[in-house]
Amino acid sequence: MDQRRIDSAIQAFYSDAFDEDARLTTRSPQGRLEFERTQEIVRAATPAPARVLDVGGATGVHAAALALSGYDVVLVDPVESQVAVAARIGTFAAVVGDARELDFPDDSFDAVLMAGPLYHLADRRDRLTALREARRVCRPGGSVHAAAIPRLSAFAAAALDPDLFDAAPDDWLGLLRHGTPVPSLRFPAGHYHTPLELEEELSTAGLQDVSVSGIEGPAGIAMESVTQASEADHAAALQLARTFAHTPDIRDFSNHLLGSGTA
Repeated sequence: MDQRRIDSAIQAFYSDAFDEDARLTTRSPQGRLEFERTQEIVRAATPAPARVLDVGGATGVHAAALALSGYDVVLVDPVESQVAVAARIGTFAAVVGDARELDFPDDSFDAVLMAGPLYHLADRRDRLTALREARRVCRPGGSVHAAAIPRLSAFAAAALDPDLFDAAPDDWLGLLRHGTPVPSLRFPAGHYHTPLELEEELSTAGLQDVSVSGIEGPAGIAMESVTQASEADHAAALQLARTFAHTPDIRDFSNHLLGSGTA
């Protein structure tokens, strides 16, 4: 896949076609689940006060919550319109930048969160470059967290929609086998991971003590398919996500994986 086309599609998708802020807040109960789980993993690894770099931080949903809790946060995102929205919050710095070339000195942060870049990068070399950049700007002993979309959950979601799956079954099998995005979808994906592949990429980038968690857990796909959920439903989904976060196969049905390691 041509990364230049993906990069261009990212600009158009997040500027005009999709509201990333709503995805994590109001679009579906999955967004709240993803937000809370990501926050608790990052905070458990690096308690406040600490300096955090939010790479691919979009409109600043994660950055704003961390800043409110006493973290010193810098957000970086390639989409200028998203950075402008984030900057208006005013509680953290927000700059335009690329995960593959971070404009910060070595050892500048206590933790790095990359909640978006990896699944927009088609080439393994680009993904390793982004991970090595995250490790470089994180102090020794600090934590790096990188999100990925698991190919099994993406395949399962398509298989539940006959119209979507039957339109291009070979493309969906390619995704399952190789992580190759389905061309007909508007989402500008670059790659879908397996948990072992994500773990290997973090380790190859030089991170230590690597682990991979399922963020939303086995209820994530269901939570994305509804517009509302009760507090009891949310609590149950959250408990399932925590319980099976590291259970092989079950974690693969999370909407997202989070690979974590020590710089």
